[in-house]
Amino acid sequence: MRVLITAGASGIGQAMAQAYGDAGFDVWVTDVDADALAACPAGWECHHADASDETAMAAVFAALGAAGGLDVLCANAGIAGPTALVEDVALAEWQRCVSVNLEGAFLAAKYAAPLMKDRGAGAMVFTSSTAGIYGYPNRAPYAAAKWAVIGLMKTLAMELGPFGIRANAICPGAVIGPRMEGVMQREAAAKGMTRDQVYQGYAAGTSMRSFVRAQDVADMALFLGSDQARLVSGQVISVDGHTENPDPKL
Repeated sequence: MRVLITAGASGIGQAMAQAYGDAGFDVWVTDVDADALAACPAGWECHHADASDETAMAAVFAALGAAGGLDVLCANAGIAGPTALVEDVALAEWQRCVSVNLEGAFLAAKYAAPLMKDRGAGAMVFTSSTAGIYGYPNRAPYAAAKWAVIGLMKTLAMELGPFGIRANAICPGAVIGPRMEGVMQREAAAKGMTRDQVYQGYAAGTSMRSFVRAQDVADMALFLGSDQARLVSGQVISVDGHTENPDPKL
């Protein structure tokens, strides 16, 4: 069994890769961070590639085909994008955020689909976000891209289901880690709040009063790629401690 995780050398992607590796999968990862790739376990097949670069991704999938194909895709690559009012977002910032978060998912699916069709089975797991379910003030590019990822996933579930291929999306809430720290710092500056106030607002906006760990998301990704989820497709599954208020306030 073989899995590919985009942006798999750190954060949520690394946790996914580790979970699949522990389950006995051959693990392939792509990432733009060469240092993080160099630190990955020796048994992983690591490729330096931007998820939004079609040439680079096509080469990775060609290598997968030569290696025997693909069973599970975790289209996980994403960036936070700007934290600003929509009138203050530069077009270039918008385009870069949408390119990585949405076009990266599209390219991964585009090149994974033929490999999975050849096998008559497969599972695609897309990392969306609770921002793909709610509107998020000051996060227009990110929210728009993550909503679109869900639309892509649901369409693929219908297109690919007759070939034995499933597609689902995970919507993490606020995940502990460097990316969320950056978001909180920028959001604090944009709203005239402290970082701790923003943190408390995110936690208070969930019924379980908790941030999410990368491992929580990885556990769901492993389930969705397994035979235990053989009839789970076209679903949007939140791993967020039940987000009630996506606009953090005290």
